Amino acid sequence: MALHLIKLCVGADSIDDLREWVAERSLRAIAAGLEPHSVHTTRMAPKRADELLDGGSLYWVIKGQVQARQKLLDIQTFTDGEGIGRCHLVLGPEVIETSVQPKRAFQGWRYYPEDDTPRDLHTLGEGIAEMPADLRRELSELGLL
Repeated sequence: MALHLIKLCVGADSIDDLREWVAERSLRAIAAGLEPHSVHTTRMAPKRADELLDGGSLYWVIKGQVQARQKLLDIQTFTDGEGIGRCHLVLGPEVIETSVQPKRAFQGWRYYPEDDTPRDLHTLGEGIAEMPADLRRELSELGLL
């Protein structure tokens, strides 16, 4: 069973904002001759990297709800120019929309066990992904999705 991470998506008001950020980072990487991955830098490095890289994802909390995920491709630790240890979470280029799941604010990232994660939106049934996000959110809050 895969282990995942969960993190607040600070500065994004929607999944579209996250997708724009990821696309911009991917284009920069391609222009530099690199793979089209996005990288998220954190202060703390996960100690359970092997479990995370065995099919794990980074789940994004946007506006108080888990709404999307990106696959974790690599975890790279390094020391920045000021001598502070940091970590790059290398993420796949695809932002995968999930069913919404309320989540309180927290700092940094947290481990996110498979049993706690929301399902990918495309697995919920026909027509669900085409619904407006507000309607999906409301149905989810009512326990109907």
